[in-house]
Amino acid sequence: MVTPESVDKQAITEFFTGLQDRICQALEAADGARFHEDLYERAEGGGGRTRVLQNGNVIEKGGVLFSAVYGPASESVRKQMNAEGPVEFYATGVSIVLHPRNPLVPIIHMNVRYFELSTGDCWFGGGIDMSPHYIDADDARWFHRQLKTVCDRHHPDYYPKYKAWADDYFYIPHRSETRGIGGIFFDYLRPSDTRKKEDLFAFVQEVGNAFAPIYTHFMEKNNPLAYGEREKQWQFLRRGRYVEFNLVWDRGTKFGLESNGRTESILMSMPPQANWTYDFRPEPGSREEQTLNQLRKGINWADL
Repeated sequence: MVTPESVDKQAITEFFTGLQDRICQALEAADGARFHEDLYERAEGGGGRTRVLQNGNVIEKGGVLFSAVYGPASESVRKQMNAEGPVEFYATGVSIVLHPRNPLVPIIHMNVRYFELSTGDCWFGGGIDMSPHYIDADDARWFHRQLKTVCDRHHPDYYPKYKAWADDYFYIPHRSETRGIGGIFFDYLRPSDTRKKEDLFAFVQEVGNAFAPIYTHFMEKNNPLAYGEREKQWQFLRRGRYVEFNLVWDRGTKFGLESNGRTESILMSMPPQANWTYDFRPEPGSREEQTLNQLRKGINWADL
């Protein structure tokens, strides 16, 4: 049982290491391939475990990363954390990106994290979002209903608020399109008189534990579906959009690089292959055009 006394950085860190273990075990069972692990230490303090699966039966390239890093916050990091003056930080979490081989299996991303400052300030963040190469309304509805169920167990406002936050965050302004069908995203969840730390931690735990059942569902359901060269070429183009978002807009990528994190681990999210075709225009009425038309904010997927 989670109590105020048990929610310290050690307990949170131990949950994240266990979460990484459980997710890797579930993915290996569903894929049949094994993760390769790299342990690393950060010169300024802390380190992590990077686990990458490449050339699997379902997952072409994916990573499940755990990190726990600490030390003096740089000026750019202080700015991201809204902290003023010299401050020490502690940050821990699990981050996942999976790029499947079959274009009919979606790309998925999850991150759950905890920050603590020497000022006494602390907060949780995270979320899960999905980027199908081809949007299937039934899959989108099922995915969002799983997330809504998790959110509704903790607060009725969580799903609508964090779904809208994901729509805004996972948006590519220079393309005027969302990265995928969104999901939930939350940040700076601080303990308060109305939100106890143990309750926030319980919510983050449930989000993390929801990941493996959600994605193994899509691995088992969609991987047997047939595809051809057209679908592969479209997959490479959609992966290109994923790269653009992660390198240009993603705060997590920027934080990792600016806090002197391990570059190979930070850029694990990049797909094994991505293409950019000049001024690509999908065939009118095609599945590709239909997908592009649905890459927009505000679609109420859970109620479709």
